[in-house]
Amino acid sequence: QSVFLYVGVWLVMLVLLRSVMSTIATLLVVVFSVATAMGAAGWAGVPLNPVTFMAPTIIMTLAVADSIHLLVTILHSMRHGSSKRDAILESLRINFGPIFLTSITTAIGFLTLNFSDAPPFGHLGTITAFGVMVAWLLSVTLLPALISVLPVRVKIRDNGRATAMDRWANFIIANRRVVLVGMTVLVVGLIAMVPRIELNDQFVNYFDDSIEFRRDADFAMANLPGVYVVNWSLPSPESGGVSDPAYLQQVEGFAEWLRGQDGVTHVLSLTDVFRRLNKNLHGDDEAFYALPEERDLAAQYLLLYEMSLPFGLDLNNQINVDKSSTRLIVTLDNITTAQLRELDAGADAWLEDNFPNAVEAGLSNAVGSSGVSPFVMFAFISERNINNMLLGSAIAFALISGILVFALRSPRHGLISLVPNFVPAGMAFGIWSILVGQVGLAASVVAATSLGIIVDATVHFLSKYLRALREKNASPEDAVRYAFSTVGTALWVTTGILIAGFIVLSLSAFKVNSDLGQLTALAIGSALVADFLLLPALLLTVDGRKSRSQETPHGLSEATA
Repeated sequence: QSVFLYVGVWLVMLVLLRSVMSTIATLLVVVFSVATAMGAAGWAGVPLNPVTFMAPTIIMTLAVADSIHLLVTILHSMRHGSSKRDAILESLRINFGPIFLTSITTAIGFLTLNFSDAPPFGHLGTITAFGVMVAWLLSVTLLPALISVLPVRVKIRDNGRATAMDRWANFIIANRRVVLVGMTVLVVGLIAMVPRIELNDQFVNYFDDSIEFRRDADFAMANLPGVYVVNWSLPSPESGGVSDPAYLQQVEGFAEWLRGQDGVTHVLSLTDVFRRLNKNLHGDDEAFYALPEERDLAAQYLLLYEMSLPFGLDLNNQINVDKSSTRLIVTLDNITTAQLRELDAGADAWLEDNFPNAVEAGLSNAVGSSGVSPFVMFAFISERNINNMLLGSAIAFALISGILVFALRSPRHGLISLVPNFVPAGMAFGIWSILVGQVGLAASVVAATSLGIIVDATVHFLSKYLRALREKNASPEDAVRYAFSTVGTALWVTTGILIAGFIVLSLSAFKVNSDLGQLTALAIGSALVADFLLLPALLLTVDGRKSRSQETPHGLSEATA
């Protein structure tokens, strides 16, 4: 399926560019970018796993985006009469800075994945950031060189014909207030839906039904008590204290509390052994199915039970060596991580209120979870990741904002650029809230990974808008027309390719990869909507100048394309 989708991406690019040689040149840039990044990762000893295996797809889509911006300008200039050499020079002149800027911001976004508690995400971020910078270098060196020697031919177009981008620009200009108000309502409405999302994961459901582990786990859940196990270590105040009747009553109380919780299918407690022994040694009288009331008697029961075990076995799987602590084993159904966190918090509270020895040993809310197992680790890693990635995203957002303000040489337009850079992630999560309602481990990295990519469209649009204002002394209206005519096509083409590339990840049998691909594709699509509607309307409103002359709907684009 992935192979067919990759082929589909190249066919779409071929149709949109209408140039076989340009598509071949882009393919070479992509292959060299991916090979260089993955080769460097191999030399650095970075392991491949289901997460880092996403890097080639991401690098491919980003490398294509860099090449598209150069190629669209080159082909556009050639179709309007420029020679190939002049078209390449002009494309490099107007795109070199924006492509470098977008590559830097994208690399920063992916490098923030190193804030994740999960090393595979950090590896993914490092590989992708390196690949992005390699793709930039090749797109401004190898790609122009290839285009200059390859037989790229285009048809000359009539300059008097209005394009779809010209008509779109005039629509935005004529309806700027309506567009601005409508987009504001849409953005606020979608962001308001974000708090409805439940942070949740089910580890078994990370894997598709096509994976043997998932099928085996489903069979085990259907025919056995459960697939998840959580352990509690319950200390007594002294050596040999596991035979203390008061201690056994506390353990029994905790076991009974756990048995009453949703999702708990079985609780293995040492107190069950004492109950059965007491009953067995009293002629199987049900009246004696209770804990022994004397410590010496309990110790004798424990010794008798231990001596009756087959040769070579002992009770160290339930009791430590000096018999000062016992292990409580809880088997759970296929519950969600949210349910496990709730169970763990309730267990901490119960131990703090009813188990003084556990409090003295540090098994309370003040220190952390008392339950131990890989499932507990996965239940809390999403929360830890989100907290760390929020910090990383904030740092990335601050760095990217500072870079944009400096690169655009305009604090006002730098601040304006933050709006279309910030809202797409909120829009994507709002849509996800409506369609799905739950997010897991993938959500903790989407904001960071999508931020650097989302910036690309904003940077290219603003760079062309400001070029028209500064170099051509254009009005805001004509600057918007110029921006759409020169970069509009490239933006929706690159957005389509980026979405297609990340949609490939949604076919993964690993849910983390699939959700990451779908959420990032939603964020990129939302960014295109913001850049084609919200950004120009915002620029026209803030700059607030009227066109100095009434031109034909495509007048400026004709003169400056």
